[in-house]
Amino acid sequence: MAYDLEEQEQIATFKAFWSKYGNLITWVLILALGSFAAYNFWKTHQAKQSVEASALYDELTDAVTAKDNAKSQRIASDIQAKFKRTAYAQMSALAAAKTAFEANDLKTAKTQLQWVIDNGNEEYKSVAQLRLAGVLLDEKNFDGAMKILNGSFLPQFGAEVADRKGDVLVAQNKIADARAAYLAALAAMGPKHPGNQLVRIKLEAIGGTAPAAPKAAAAA
Repeated sequence: MAYDLEEQEQIATFKAFWSKYGNLITWVLILALGSFAAYNFWKTHQAKQSVEASALYDELTDAVTAKDNAKSQRIASDIQAKFKRTAYAQMSALAAAKTAFEANDLKTAKTQLQWVIDNGNEEYKSVAQLRLAGVLLDEKNFDGAMKILNGSFLPQFGAEVADRKGDVLVAQNKIADARAAYLAALAAMGPKHPGNQLVRIKLEAIGGTAPAAPKAAAAA
């Protein structure tokens, strides 16, 4: 059937439009479809990585429980190499550092903690810095420990930082400064913090006076 005049004009207009913009539209569609495919591939890849990293982390947990330092380090290094962008890498480094510390392998413990500081998010970094300061305290590297503790931490770690500073100051026999640090830790902790009682004991052991704990509200 022959096209009428209006249909022919519409076809001519479409041909002119496609001739001018057809290639651009095609490339936009190709890019959009490519981006969608890439996103789906990335999601699938991330999910696969998470499953594989989780399985390795389970093996690491068993090695840590068995206090097998050598195996813990091997697995942790494997996780960090293959799954650096996952939380399992940071968790594995902290776990491996703990095992190394308990095995008196302080060099390896420091290496694992430094890995978290260099590669972890702000929360894991704060945890690693606190633990590294503790390792340096054990090595009697008081200046190194205090340098870390005077660095940048997330605000929610303020009490733990002050507590660890108190420990370092006691080791240096700077008792007045240690008392001030423990008092600052108690003020930041609040009465319900799980570390509150221990800090009170440490403060009183060096001749300090802990603030009175608030009385529980009377029963209605």
